[in-house]
Amino acid sequence: MVTFIIRRLIGTIFLLIVVSMITFAIFFLIPRLAGQTTLQLAAQYVGRNPTKQAILQVERQLGLADPLYLQYGRFLRGIVAGAHYRTGPTDTYCPPPCFGYSFRSQLPVWPQMVSDIPVTLSLAIGASVLWLIGGVSIGVLSALRRGTLFDRFSMAVALAGVSLPVFFTGLVLVYIFYFRLGWSPAPLGRLDVFYSAPNSVTGFYLIDALIARDFETFRSAFSQLILPAMTLAIFSLAPIARMTRASMLAVLASDFVRTARASGLSPGTVIVTYAFRNAMLPVITTLSMVFSFLLGANVLVEKVFAWPGIGSYAVEALISSDFAPVQGFVLTMAVMYVLLNLMIDILYGVIDPRVRLEG
Repeated sequence: MVTFIIRRLIGTIFLLIVVSMITFAIFFLIPRLAGQTTLQLAAQYVGRNPTKQAILQVERQLGLADPLYLQYGRFLRGIVAGAHYRTGPTDTYCPPPCFGYSFRSQLPVWPQMVSDIPVTLSLAIGASVLWLIGGVSIGVLSALRRGTLFDRFSMAVALAGVSLPVFFTGLVLVYIFYFRLGWSPAPLGRLDVFYSAPNSVTGFYLIDALIARDFETFRSAFSQLILPAMTLAIFSLAPIARMTRASMLAVLASDFVRTARASGLSPGTVIVTYAFRNAMLPVITTLSMVFSFLLGANVLVEKVFAWPGIGSYAVEALISSDFAPVQGFVLTMAVMYVLLNLMIDILYGVIDPRVRLEG
């Protein structure tokens, strides 16, 4: 198992280097290939209607006129060891990991995103719990009741959920649960309960509230979380439900399940002990893919519910033509996706020993 994890870690480090190269190419190489000059490229990092002096300053500061290999070296060094940016008469240090410097806000990008990452992850994790429980349950029940009305209806609902855009689903849920039923708080209310306190233990306010036994804060934060999490969960429910159903049907038709039934084991023991565990192996491989869908859809959901996460931060930076935060957002999402795949690989190796032998 240790050798398996070491091999995965080495592969992850190589993949992170590739991710940094692709991110650098998106923001620095591809615009050059498209015909942009260094001044036009620098203008994308200083906001709307920049002055000529500001553009020239950014061009010098980022070294956009230097060869690309030198720029990529500074890009990597900034991530690992930090970087210095001279803004007027002062010299600003961007601590590692330095994912860029916003010349519009005059602040490094990473510290601005740090407080927003737990907010975004709280939404993604909350949605993951909902779609994992709901998708697996629907998939298992549909497989056990194959061909029935429940099977057809549940698959149709799951397919409709993934087909509808998340901003439409979010507005429908707001209308039903807030305006019609009054079960949820105002979806555009204050969300400062999700920002971690200075003495935060975990960085996630919901967990900190439970540790401190502050159940009122937990209830307030949970009530704000539930509608956005449901919106994301409905969007990603269909892949898990369909995958679970197909996997369960394949396992139920296998020889070892028929042998277990012929041995006189109860139906519940056969389903839980033999069928369910083996059916979950293909489902686990799709978890990282579905979670990446959540991170992408997070941007839309955060805008619909005025959620103060890194998706909203990146969209606001893009609207104001401040590309450094957008660059930091893309790199952060890519790193999170790579690390998530690492965790899924290790989890898969723990569940199925054959993977450790093959990989």
